[in-house]
Amino acid sequence: MPRTLVIEQNSDSRMPLLKPEQDIWPLNLLDFLENDQPEVDPEPWWALYTLARFEKKLMRQLIKIEVPFFGPTIARRYRSPQGRIRTSVEPLFPNYVFIKGDEIARYNAVCTGSVSRWMPVADPAQLVEDLRQIRNLILTNAPLSPETRLEPGQKVRVKTGIFKGFEGTILRRENEIRLLISVRYMGRGASVALDDCQLEQI
Repeated sequence: MPRTLVIEQNSDSRMPLLKPEQDIWPLNLLDFLENDQPEVDPEPWWALYTLARFEKKLMRQLIKIEVPFFGPTIARRYRSPQGRIRTSVEPLFPNYVFIKGDEIARYNAVCTGSVSRWMPVADPAQLVEDLRQIRNLILTNAPLSPETRLEPGQKVRVKTGIFKGFEGTILRRENEIRLLISVRYMGRGASVALDDCQLEQI
């Protein structure tokens, strides 16, 4: 998880900084596709749509009932009304938490009272591949921007720097180039600013 100190948006300046909460359990949840192994994960995945602002509560509940999950969170900086720079940790995909498990795991997750609705994932291997890239991107601690709309663009691979090996789509915005890492299941993702010389066409 990002090693960013956190302060809730509604806290006052006297409140202590809080550590980010765990957004994945267990930590090796996404490892079965590491090194491009061809094996297929035998357990299904589910996309849970939470009640408003219940993502963190649901993740705490899932840890207690031992249901594997990933609900990616990123650090966001903002300026308080007093002009101070604050940092909070927010869901990358608001209202969504992904869980892995059988019908019993899904049932137990829904019974937490934090879930509005749920959907089975038709292609778990693709989802895990995308989520693994998203998690690796978050672990770089680079400033990320949530992307709620995928735009057409060139498919590229990063060839140098800390993002070497990442693949995604180029977004051009004003005077910068951003690499978009997407979760195809959702049509959402995150982007990071890069230079032309770091990229190669695929």
